[in-house]
Amino acid sequence: MRTRHLLTSSVLAITALVFAGCDQTGFDNTGANNDNAPPVKEDLVTVLNPAIAGKLAERLPLSPRLDTLEGKTIYLVDINWGGIEAAYSVFEELKDLFSRTIPGVNIILTRTQGNMFTDDPALWKEISEKGDAAIVGIAS
Repeated sequence: MRTRHLLTSSVLAITALVFAGCDQTGFDNTGANNDNAPPVKEDLVTVLNPAIAGKLAERLPLSPRLDTLEGKTIYLVDINWGGIEAAYSVFEELKDLFSRTIPGVNIILTRTQGNMFTDDPALWKEISEKGDAAIVGIAS
């Protein structure tokens, strides 16, 4: 017990001596209070302003809703997000669902050329000329 008491007292005394020699006004990292200490170089952090710069893009209205899907051509377009086989089976199931529930609808299942980041103007032109609606997405 005496050893434990002596150890605790020693730790408290050493702690008090250490803090007694410290400057209580705060830490100054510029080296202004100590002629021998070099100034500390602070790294800068770049912060981006989330505010909108410039004006928003022109908003286009949504296409009018179709009265019926009977006799219409609907394109199901997989944009290849996640690879060629990532979502195609979901679109196949969707095509089967349309065939069972709305037999008069013509479903065209297709993929964009390239990958998810490339444009496919030929496909968009085909859809605008031959299609009545399109479901475009990733389906995964």
